[in-house]
Amino acid sequence: METPPEHPHADREALPPFLLAFPGPLRDQLVAAVLSGEKVSTTGLLAEYEAEKEELPPVGERSALIDSDGREIAVVELTEVRVLPLGQVDLQHALDEGEGYGSVAAWRAGHEAFWHSDEMREALGDPSFTVHDGTLVVAERFRVVERR
Repeated sequence: METPPEHPHADREALPPFLLAFPGPLRDQLVAAVLSGEKVSTTGLLAEYEAEKEELPPVGERSALIDSDGREIAVVELTEVRVLPLGQVDLQHALDEGEGYGSVAAWRAGHEAFWHSDEMREALGDPSFTVHDGTLVVAERFRVVERR
């Protein structure tokens, strides 16, 4: 995980980072979709939480949405956290990711490409990591509560 830079409002409680993808064009696209209101859900791998020895975030947790430059762009609040097999992700969740997917199959293809990338495999410590219908994912819904 990256550490966000010091925020000028040091009296504010530091929020955990809300990181979408890796820094670069994809993160920039996803952050913009959150800010526009198109993206209200995201999906991660349960294996990522396990690899980083992190607990799942609780509903109601607020986090700082971080852009590719490490800046806090907004505060988001989790409204739902579900762990489910990849094969059970539904169309509404795929649509709510705000990435233009029109079907679960298209959503899955895009996510598989990301999850099978060298960067993700390195982050998981498994150079041959692949997903299947039974792979557990963390489906989160959120809302923007503050823009920075």
